[in-house]
Amino acid sequence: MAASIQYCTFSLAHLTFGIEVDRVQEVMRSRDLTEVPLANEVVEGLINLRGQIVTALDLRRRLELPPRDPAAPPPMHIVVRTNSGELSLLVDAIGDVVDADEATFEEPPETLDGVARELIAGTYKLDGRLLLVLDTERAVQLPSPV
Repeated sequence: MAASIQYCTFSLAHLTFGIEVDRVQEVMRSRDLTEVPLANEVVEGLINLRGQIVTALDLRRRLELPPRDPAAPPPMHIVVRTNSGELSLLVDAIGDVVDADEATFEEPPETLDGVARELIAGTYKLDGRLLLVLDTERAVQLPSPV
């Protein structure tokens, strides 16, 4: 029997991403954010999570994707556990938890370039769509200011 890994899926723009379920602490609807003056452009703000202050990162900006449409619903939060503590990733929409067969894991496609190539660990083909596996530790490392 082939081993499988569970991923929490989410969407950004027209792409489907996944984070290993054991890294996900919780998912939440949009919350009020407190702005952080002079913070990196990827930092959207801070949220209060039951008394714990958690940094919220805009994953669209981190992956250098086009900005969110102002008419779109507000972003969702995926609170992830990292080596540096909990962080919230802002995403367009939360998907399902899916099981992916480890035997079908593939390297990132050649068509990925830029920062996305560095932050995608690999892919799975799932029911007519491509699941891009986010390297969570690399994604939460803030890029150097330009």
